[in-house]
Amino acid sequence: MRITRTSAVAALLLAALTACGPTTDTGTDAKPATPTPETSATGAGKTAEEPSAGTESSATLPDMVGKGLQSAQDEAQAAGFSFLTSHDALGRGRNQILDRGWKVCSQTPEPGTHATDTEVDFGTVKLEESCPEGGDQGEPEEAGSTMPDFTGKSVKVARQALDGSTSITVDDVSGQDRMVLIESNWQVCSTDPAAGAELDGQPVTIGAVKFGESC
Repeated sequence: MRITRTSAVAALLLAALTACGPTTDTGTDAKPATPTPETSATGAGKTAEEPSAGTESSATLPDMVGKGLQSAQDEAQAAGFSFLTSHDALGRGRNQILDRGWKVCSQTPEPGTHATDTEVDFGTVKLEESCPEGGDQGEPEEAGSTMPDFTGKSVKVARQALDGSTSITVDDVSGQDRMVLIESNWQVCSTDPAAGAELDGQPVTIGAVKFGESC
């Protein structure tokens, strides 16, 4: 009877020690730790915003009238304007090959504050010439189906205005029978067909003399 009790007590002590001791989880079905959400550079839970579109820049365009073309172009660029062009204010269609040989008669747009991507167009004449009293003659317009009045215009302008498929003959009507080589230096005295006639593909003859000469 004593042995039985001792055994029972020992069994109870062993059970108590087993219940209080540390246990080790050796199972393979343990759930992985929940990953921590990544935090963006803009803050937790926020989506990075796209950069806003850049605002259009503007600058003050100075008054260039009366200045040499090269100086006007340099000043416009220094002010922040890089889209520059120029044309013959006398309407002769001449190219400004040497900018220092030309001066500014007009500018578009006018002086003031404008977007820096605005195209700046200078109306010019050669240094020894006077600006046109009647205003900038501008670039030639397309003739369309009716012959324009080209009298006093350059032969180059007349050619540019007519359809590119038109057959054109240019004659020196001064009586000197010269060859018309640089057409921007020659002015129109007459055309055949005459101004106002219908243009339907027929050949065109232009009578011309050099600028400074009388028709």
